[in-house]
Amino acid sequence: MLKKYLFLTKPGILFGNFVTTLGGYFLAAQGSVDFLLLLITLVGTTLVVASGCVVNNVIDQDIDHKMERTMNRALVQKTISPSFALAFSAVLGVIGFSLLWFFVNAYAFGFAVLGFLVYVIFYSLWSKRTSIHQTVIGSISGASPPVIGYTAVSNEFDVAALLLFLAYALWQMPHSWGIAIYRFDDYKNAGIPILPVARSIFRTKVESLIYVLLFAAVLNGLYCFGYTNVFFLILFNALCAYWVYLSIIGFKAENNQIWAKRYFLYSVILITALSISFSFSYISPAPYLPLF
Repeated sequence: MLKKYLFLTKPGILFGNFVTTLGGYFLAAQGSVDFLLLLITLVGTTLVVASGCVVNNVIDQDIDHKMERTMNRALVQKTISPSFALAFSAVLGVIGFSLLWFFVNAYAFGFAVLGFLVYVIFYSLWSKRTSIHQTVIGSISGASPPVIGYTAVSNEFDVAALLLFLAYALWQMPHSWGIAIYRFDDYKNAGIPILPVARSIFRTKVESLIYVLLFAAVLNGLYCFGYTNVFFLILFNALCAYWVYLSIIGFKAENNQIWAKRYFLYSVILITALSISFSFSYISPAPYLPLF
């Protein structure tokens, strides 16, 4: 039974958000890591994300049975009741938000609230079922964890925090569309109007390439504004160059599902490598350029 509750939290999503939170923290810490603050930030953020994922499971149970990827979830199989799931989510959320509010700072707490509300209300309850722009809306929640990690250290929302927020939101687009093409039939059967289903796979490939280029352009701002060193410049652009290459060869792919799976998996590798690289590609002292 514990395993069923664990899978309600979507461990894959938890891992991704754990890594990006870590990346934001490393960038702001500049090599001077307060391990207790890091632990509290990671645990608090992970619990908040887990809480949102459990609520998403409750909301999506009526469409999850239509998708091969999700038809065996506990709420679909009725091995866990919605009321117990919501109680579990509430416990996770209260602990997570409390850790960020009492032991981190208001910025980290605020972005956790933003990410949670966007994911649960604006994405899960509304746009996922009604709008082709659902991925853009959902990307806001995915971009919150690295900013939580960053502001946990900096205690301010500066230029680097803004660049992290914008770049990680842009990354969400080709990442999510890669899944959607790979699992095209699932999304179609569930009636989810995500871009490849609502428009076409070709248009999705075009827009994915555009977003990859935008992602690269925005995050290079960390080097331009003096937050990262030349190692970041080389590594990051090498990672992005290969993602651009994968985007281009997608137009000639004989099997869209095979290509999309590779495309999606590489996006995970890229964001993981990028986030970890912030532990040694920072500039110290960082400029901490204020936005206003």
